Amino acid sequence: MALTATTSLGRAPSQIVGGWEVGLVALLLLLYLGGALVNPAFFGSTGAFHSLLRDTSRVAIIAVGVTFVIVNKDLDLSVGSTYGLVAVVFARLFAPNFLDLGVVTSAILCLLLGTLIGLINGVLVTILKVPAFIATLTVLFIGRGFVLALTHGQAIYYPAKATGYPGFFHLGETNLLGFNNQIVIFLVVAVIGAYVLAKTRWGYETFATGGNEQAASYAGIPTNWVRIRAFLISSLCAALAGLMSAAQDKGVTPLYGVSGELTVIAAVIIGGASILGGRGRVAGSCLGALLVVLLDKVLREGWPITRIIKIGDEEITVNAVFSLPVGAVPVFLGLLLVVAVLIEPYLIRRQVAGRLWAWLRGRPPPPAYEIGGIAIEGVQTKGAMAADMALSATGLGKLLARRDALAIILTALLWLTGLALRPDYWWNLSNSFAILLNYTELALITIGLTYVIAAGDIDLSVGAVLALAGSTAAYFLKVLGADPVTAVAMGLLAGMCAGLVNAIVTVGFKLPAFIATLGMFYIARGLAAWFVAGQQLTGWPEGYNLLGRKVNDILLHYRISLPDGLLRSIAEVVSVQTIWMLFVALIAGVVLAYMPFGQKVYATGGNIRAAAYAGINTNRVRFFALMLAALCATMAGIINVAYFRSFNPVAGQFRELDAIASVIIGGGSIFGGYGTVIGALAGAAVITLIRALLQLNVQGFTMPQHWINVFIGGILIVAVLIDIWVRQANIFGRLRARLARRTRTAETTHA
Repeated sequence: MALTATTSLGRAPSQIVGGWEVGLVALLLLLYLGGALVNPAFFGSTGAFHSLLRDTSRVAIIAVGVTFVIVNKDLDLSVGSTYGLVAVVFARLFAPNFLDLGVVTSAILCLLLGTLIGLINGVLVTILKVPAFIATLTVLFIGRGFVLALTHGQAIYYPAKATGYPGFFHLGETNLLGFNNQIVIFLVVAVIGAYVLAKTRWGYETFATGGNEQAASYAGIPTNWVRIRAFLISSLCAALAGLMSAAQDKGVTPLYGVSGELTVIAAVIIGGASILGGRGRVAGSCLGALLVVLLDKVLREGWPITRIIKIGDEEITVNAVFSLPVGAVPVFLGLLLVVAVLIEPYLIRRQVAGRLWAWLRGRPPPPAYEIGGIAIEGVQTKGAMAADMALSATGLGKLLARRDALAIILTALLWLTGLALRPDYWWNLSNSFAILLNYTELALITIGLTYVIAAGDIDLSVGAVLALAGSTAAYFLKVLGADPVTAVAMGLLAGMCAGLVNAIVTVGFKLPAFIATLGMFYIARGLAAWFVAGQQLTGWPEGYNLLGRKVNDILLHYRISLPDGLLRSIAEVVSVQTIWMLFVALIAGVVLAYMPFGQKVYATGGNIRAAAYAGINTNRVRFFALMLAALCATMAGIINVAYFRSFNPVAGQFRELDAIASVIIGGGSIFGGYGTVIGALAGAAVITLIRALLQLNVQGFTMPQHWINVFIGGILIVAVLIDIWVRQANIFGRLRARLARRTRTAETTHA
């Protein structure tokens, strides 16, 4: 097979290098010259250029693997955590104060770990039909939990033992020719990757699968294996980069790989790959990695300035460096990801550069790329099977046939489990409502996310928006000395602005919701750290803290004392945030279940094309759903600051994982078209009770927090698989029907 055929539009484009790469090289030169002018002490040296190439090597190697995945029309969000996990596992295996294994054994086991992660991703996405962004996002969170759990939040170093293995650890050092060996490894991987993608059958199968999987399948291409193979290549590249990092630093820290997936995906998209699949070049991805790393260095290194320090009556001029505050780099990387994805449909597919060049030369413009890539789009309504079962059932079967019945039953069982394990703690009214307080925050987020998922979208930024709203309110309270009303208003404004950006980019610019909200995940999280300078803030008026207090505390604040009795006992344990959550849930539940807008949400998520044909403004429905999710996350953030009477930049961490799991456990479909507020609240209760049970001190044992996050990630995968195979595919019903047919056949044969 060869791409030598020509059409009326001209020869097929080169898959090695093209005009886009030439433009990237020019942009890199301009950017580096700009960095040299701004900070000549750093960028003007050959050492800085060498450092840039060395640090780019690891990012570019991962980008080579991710290129195969994105060309396949998939996404791998787990490469950053794979990179960090492999480095940490190598440290645990090799370090003398841990397992103290040899370097060859440790490296082989780490490569096997990378292979296993890639295989898990591939099987989840292809065989088990889990959406790629959900599967790899969950693996990302699980991997990050393993990194924190295995390191216990501490660095692991082994420089003394490393001196005994110069063959391996020399990979991270400078060779006799004067440049780092990582650069050599990167060049070898890049050349092999470029050749395989452009000139071999593997590459042709990858382009065919990403361009049109259905047509590729009809042509005899094993599309499932092609996609699994791409995930394997991606994970192995991330594992290789992790080993290179471990060799260079002779140790690891818990921060290895943080935001790495964002950097790599942005690099591949900037390099010319299409998020819609079917197009991408390894050379472009490597240049994109160089560009992203260069931009990151420009931001982190800052630029030299002079400061005047007054000592007594004497003024002394000193040299200093102005650098951006904490959180600025994640904000920039999030913006870069969104802009990079927008480049593809608005510049590359429309051939803007080629058309401009043709216009300058007075020649006819080149044809625009075909937008689409799917020959036949199936019409599906994902929740139909479960809905039909619920309508046809009677009595108790009608309750059990509901999609949210599982979450309700699990909630009761988990509560009874806690009562059996620790009745002294669980039966205490104040402890029960303490668990309810933890539940309130998650429940608020889940309410808004129910609308988004039912409409067929996803919002990965809800935890970060919570942090952004809380950070803004805390900044106005502590730094600016604002009153509580102003702080609440500004927190609401910040969170709703984030939701507005999500909605505009998703609906207005037609970006996939998971890409738009993934970018906002990093932007909002970075801004939250930026506002508070990465520090914990505390100490503001009690009037604001009342938002997170119990009802009796509020009454006492206003000098109202309830008489002894049941009413006072309830007021002493029920908080205002719980009452507010129930109020929001009631309104949202009624709207979704009984109002026309709720039916429009279901119709849009079930079949957006049919909903549009029916006259539903699907863009408006999706827009308001994303805004509602941001509003609920914002309210949770404002209450979080009042409840804890402080703000920590890590607020809301892993909440997006909890919220998505809550909606799916509560009967929502990851493909859209179904979801109830009651089910989502029950799902949130399941997650909250599981966390409470895992943290419960039973005979002196308590599970560490990081392992709990790993456990919750596994629950999300199980919930999605239940949704796909039990609810959607009705696998148990099909098995029962098959067994019934076999029984009837056996009886007929016997007769």
